[in-house]
Amino acid sequence: MAKTQKQVRDLQEGSYVMIDDVACKINGYSTAKPGKHGSAKARVEAVGVFDGKKRSMSQPVDAKCWVPIIERKGGQVVSVESETVAQVMDLDTFETFSMSIPEDLELEPDDEIEYLELEDQRKIV
Repeated sequence: MAKTQKQVRDLQEGSYVMIDDVACKINGYSTAKPGKHGSAKARVEAVGVFDGKKRSMSQPVDAKCWVPIIERKGGQVVSVESETVAQVMDLDTFETFSMSIPEDLELEPDDEIEYLELEDQRKIV
């Protein structure tokens, strides 16, 4: 999996982090002051990018964590197979693949979309 290491203190809201080996987008970050016998702790609240599940982690701010490298790509809708699945062609590689359509989105053939990709996982944004 494409990922890099960062210190927990370098994370910020809106960026990505791996929690339980799942790529997550951070929507809450807070730190607690150092205690008498320890270092400052950070609490990270996040939502899975591809599954939408809430996750959290609490670690010292100087601990290292994994950050996924998620690519933002462009695509064009080739056809809409059903209300939930569309055939999409990548605008750079011209590769064609099926993607699930988010519930709040209506797609037509020839629509240009933006999607996130991490290895074999893809999501329309």
